[in-house]
Amino acid sequence: MVKDGRGVTVRLVLAVVVVVAAVSWAVLRWWEGAGHGLPGASWGSAVLLAFMAVGIYVAGLPVRRWQQGKATRELSMVRALRTLVLAQAAALTGAMVTGWYAALVLLRLPDVDVASVRADAVHALVLLLAGVLLTVAGMAAQRMCRVDDDRSDREDDDADAPR
Repeated sequence: MVKDGRGVTVRLVLAVVVVVAAVSWAVLRWWEGAGHGLPGASWGSAVLLAFMAVGIYVAGLPVRRWQQGKATRELSMVRALRTLVLAQAAALTGAMVTGWYAALVLLRLPDVDVASVRADAVHALVLLLAGVLLTVAGMAAQRMCRVDDDRSDREDDDADAPR
């Protein structure tokens, strides 16, 4: 997913949200029109997404501390790479979750005056926000793993220097 050293961009995340929301809306509308009920949303899923977001963010903190020179232990580059890939996966997963639940919220809006539909819409809205939280945590952790160009130039210069 790394392209020109930028990683997952906000533009890509927004594109994923829009595409998933549009496709999900069309499929769910067809599904509902065929006489089936819309899938439900659970509070447990929102809690799980929130815990994942916190975990992703916390996983990026040691990488940031190491880059700032504040780490007390050496950081494995494999761990840093795994953290980066996990952060990017979280950002894209959060974008897909956001798109899916945005479609559900949009489909529930016309009948939101009915109490049961309103409850389902609130559940879907909470899950949409949890998806946004996961996306933001992934993007933040990816940012923590970023090596600035001037830092990488200094490391290359250090490697070329005679010992």
